[in-house]
Amino acid sequence: MAVLQKKIVTKKTSRTALNKRQSALAEMTDEDLMSQFQAGSVAAFNILVERYSERLTHYLYGFLGDMRRCEDLLQETFLRVYRNRHSYRRIAKFSTWLYTIAGNLARSEYRKRKRRRLYSIQSVNRDNEEYEMQLPDESFSPDKHTESIIQDKYIQQALDDIPASFREVVVLRDVQQLAYDEIAEITGLPMGTVKSRINRGRTKLQTLLKDVYPFYEPAAV
Repeated sequence: MAVLQKKIVTKKTSRTALNKRQSALAEMTDEDLMSQFQAGSVAAFNILVERYSERLTHYLYGFLGDMRRCEDLLQETFLRVYRNRHSYRRIAKFSTWLYTIAGNLARSEYRKRKRRRLYSIQSVNRDNEEYEMQLPDESFSPDKHTESIIQDKYIQQALDDIPASFREVVVLRDVQQLAYDEIAEITGLPMGTVKSRINRGRTKLQTLLKDVYPFYEPAAV
């Protein structure tokens, strides 16, 4: 009986220690989690996957518009993180490193699909002023939810219709809410080019979405 009680106590102690360890990991920064993962903690890797799966899915879908292929690329992204974990250096933000991997995969996939299509990038000049696309913030109700789903389809279609060079930076900025310097690192573009492409992409989207959001006007920053 005493032996059985000792085993039960040991199991409870182990579970308590495991829960504390999980809680400690969950509070760590991305960079600290990568250090733990590099040291052998698969639990740290799993937390990173949980943190970024949804955001990366939105990014990849905004870029490609194909959910099934996005899921494949999402798995490939994290597989590459797993395999190349020791190549990560803490001097870079983990999110920048991660989005660079996902972005390279998305661009490669896009080139395969659009290899025979040529895009003519028209110059849209607003004196290079910065402004943000602000879509209406709807409170949830069944009818508004249905309308929102329809509008989301129009938005994705509009994203598909603008050049890939504009689409990527608009998604990174307006969907992923990344800073301009981080977008520049991910894409390898100069800061001025990043801002110019974002503005031109937003202008094209505004034109394409004028019937979906007839009262939309970009807010100058």
